[in-house]
Amino acid sequence: MSDNTSSPEGDAQEDELQNARLQKAVIVAVNAGQPPRVLAEGKRYATLLNAPLVVVHVDVTRFVTFEDPDGLVHSAPIDLNVDTGAEEFAQVRSETEAAMAGSGLTWTARQLVGDPALAIKHLAGDVDAQLIVVGTRSRGLGESIREFFTGSVAARLSHRQSRPILVVPLEEPVPDTQKEIWTE
Repeated sequence: MSDNTSSPEGDAQEDELQNARLQKAVIVAVNAGQPPRVLAEGKRYATLLNAPLVVVHVDVTRFVTFEDPDGLVHSAPIDLNVDTGAEEFAQVRSETEAAMAGSGLTWTARQLVGDPALAIKHLAGDVDAQLIVVGTRSRGLGESIREFFTGSVAARLSHRQSRPILVVPLEEPVPDTQKEIWTE
């Protein structure tokens, strides 16, 4: 059974009702085009824990401008001429629908906005999540520089909330004989 939510500025009352159905969920954070391993692990743990699955994509091209007292979130794009987040979320939702077909799990896909660690933390609190599943970043100089400035989402989550976090490697491990992790 799926329950897809696509709007970062969705109806607050609808989100509240959906959050009630998703209590004790497993949250899995995914990016468009990411290897399916992270979603597969989230699905596996949701099955093991007999919990709903919440697949989230965080649109970092938007930021939260304010939140109404009733929970309605208003956001704005960083660049008014770019709306890549909607395209990426459509791809995430499509990939999730294919992966979840016939699983029998209750699941939903949501797009969050802003800082990934803070957005996931906030959602985890709303649904009293049992587990948060995230992937590692791809190896490479560009990704290591980005992580240096923004920090690892997994590390930031581990310091800002108390829920268990499963970090899933996206690539094959670097052999112990290889001196440098990033070869670029």
